[in-house]
Amino acid sequence: MREEYKQDLHPDTLKEHSIEDGPLVVDESQITETTAQYSDRELNKTELTEDELRASGYTTHYGANKEKLIEVKNLKQYFNVGKSNEVKAIDDISFDIYKGETLGFVGESGCGKSTTGRSLIKLYDATGGKVYFDGTDIQSIKRKKDLLHFNRRMQMIFQDPYASLNPRLKVMDIIAEGIDIHKLAKNKQDRANRVYELLQTVGLNKEHANRYPHEFSGGQRQRIGIARALAVEPDFIIADEPISALDVSIQAQVVNLMQELQRERGITFMFIAHDLSMVKYISDRIGVMYFGKLVEIGPADAIYNNPLHEYTKSLLSAIPLPDPESERTRVRHTYNPDVHAYSADDVLELREVAPDHYVYCSPSEYEKHKANYNHHKGTTAVGQL
Repeated sequence: MREEYKQDLHPDTLKEHSIEDGPLVVDESQITETTAQYSDRELNKTELTEDELRASGYTTHYGANKEKLIEVKNLKQYFNVGKSNEVKAIDDISFDIYKGETLGFVGESGCGKSTTGRSLIKLYDATGGKVYFDGTDIQSIKRKKDLLHFNRRMQMIFQDPYASLNPRLKVMDIIAEGIDIHKLAKNKQDRANRVYELLQTVGLNKEHANRYPHEFSGGQRQRIGIARALAVEPDFIIADEPISALDVSIQAQVVNLMQELQRERGITFMFIAHDLSMVKYISDRIGVMYFGKLVEIGPADAIYNNPLHEYTKSLLSAIPLPDPESERTRVRHTYNPDVHAYSADDVLELREVAPDHYVYCSPSEYEKHKANYNHHKGTTAVGQL
């Protein structure tokens, strides 16, 4: 984890922040005991066993009884269907998102991450497959009243904060647009108070409500986008690369803000990004996409410590480290799809190699992955003795 992201996890700052590093969090009431016990290891969860973490009071966002909020089954999103330039942006992917968790999505540009998010929120009509939101098939939602209810529960933070804000509207009206549509305010004063409260929640002042988007910096505009998404009190937020256009210090502020909001309001996030270090920092589970396919999905620690798909290994090898010595010796792996050597008879699908750890592979690859996983698990156990 890069130093700029670790700074909020240092024991000296624990009194000021609740800690959240990936899928495991600790409440402020548990900070003193945990800090005293693990201060020399700086609460780096990669150095603690799961039993130690849970003994220290850590719990997962979604708890032991995982409850599905989003269920995606064989989702397909094709463009220019039937033409020579047909694009299979999403090609038959399936996954679940549990209440209260953050699911990170990573992959190269054009692999289908943003399209997946837009399909979940019905900005695109899916070519095929099913998306269930809290048990309801979103494609079956037709009535205006039902669509309003669905749109209130699911919101999106867009990649470009400037392009997603109306330059002709003041911040007051931009944030209050959802409040007006869903008739959440009793009167004009209640409307204004809601906007002021949202601005303060995201670290801005109420004086900012009378300004236009071009008067703000990139980080401030992204905060306005977050405030707009929060205005209707959603259960699920899709964050589509919300930090890609921001400098590192502002990235950390925005991500810490999202984590704080998740703790306070129990919001479920789908976090789409290129920065793998940041995705590991904020996510409970991580999904890896390549050319419209979900090639691997599992707990954040499992994906980073024991990647199984060759493309995942290639992505992880590209993460820069703040250490000149390790950078000189770091080996970067180039992914070549031909390495799989699939035959026409191979059935390719997501297979569970380890608990909650799925890999897109053939039956023969599955057996190899199982063997490699068991070997890695045994090696890790011996190293801990």
